[in-house]
Amino acid sequence: MSGRSGAVSTSTTFRDAPRFDGGRHRFGVATAAATLVLIFVGGLVTSTGSGLSVPDWPLSYGRLMPPMVGGVFYEHSHRIVASLVGFLTLILAVWTARDESRPGVRRLAWAALAAVVAQGVLGGLTVIFLLPTPVSVAHACLAQTFFCIVIALAYSTSREWLGAPRATLDASGVRGAALTAAAVVYLQLVIGAVMRHIGAGLAIPDFPLAFGRVVPAVASVPVLVHFAHRIGALAVLVSVARLFVRARRAGDPRFVRLSSALLALVLFQIALGAATVLTAKAVTPTTLHVATGAAILGGCWLATLRSFRLWRARPSTAALEAPVGRPVTQS
Repeated sequence: MSGRSGAVSTSTTFRDAPRFDGGRHRFGVATAAATLVLIFVGGLVTSTGSGLSVPDWPLSYGRLMPPMVGGVFYEHSHRIVASLVGFLTLILAVWTARDESRPGVRRLAWAALAAVVAQGVLGGLTVIFLLPTPVSVAHACLAQTFFCIVIALAYSTSREWLGAPRATLDASGVRGAALTAAAVVYLQLVIGAVMRHIGAGLAIPDFPLAFGRVVPAVASVPVLVHFAHRIGALAVLVSVARLFVRARRAGDPRFVRLSSALLALVLFQIALGAATVLTAKAVTPTTLHVATGAAILGGCWLATLRSFRLWRARPSTAALEAPVGRPVTQS
């Protein structure tokens, strides 16, 4: 009886084990890529001042397809790409719910669908209530959160995730460095969204100095937010450089390549920020600045997911110092 029960258990475990689905994984990656395009197009709407070029929602001037002229081109294109991303997310959620054996991944797929629906509602509210700052900032931040959810969903279906061997010790501290970098970048994007939607992009009109000084006199909220964003850029540079150093120390080429690309993106992002100020918010550098920030967040988040999947945390100092044979007690 016990032998038969064991055989059934083994068979059940084998049948329920997640298997690599190349089609669904590639579809998840494509959805993440489409989300980055959506963030770029959304940046175009802000950069061109086209947020209220279409004054109604969900239709555009009462039509599905208005004349694509002037600011309407940017605003309605944003709606079209958003609808496409929403449709892709719906397909991905249903596909995952049908074929995925892991409850956590199924919940993640439904969370992505809920986030994209909420994002659409927030987008509508920004139009209906004439671009209220809190709603516009929430709309921008939720876009970044949704991007991270889709990246997690795509990575959880990858060969690397499914075929990961037993986690090895993270002796170089890559896990902590990656998580810190992702958190710092996300906070910087929140500050950037506030700056953009309160119109503080040129509150400090010179670069690299601020009103000819290293630390400007904070005479208004826009100046404070703008200067905080510049300080945040330095924090991002330091956190990503730290991740790069830890990855080099670990010697894993996957993390070395990813952290190298992230460091290059951060340097490019700083150059774009400078160009945004020096060109008085020209459309191209301003919009690329938004999209590159999202790409940096996505890369840092992917590094976090990979490091937590492939490596285990270093033991605490208390555990290392505890005598052999005696358990470590916690107060």
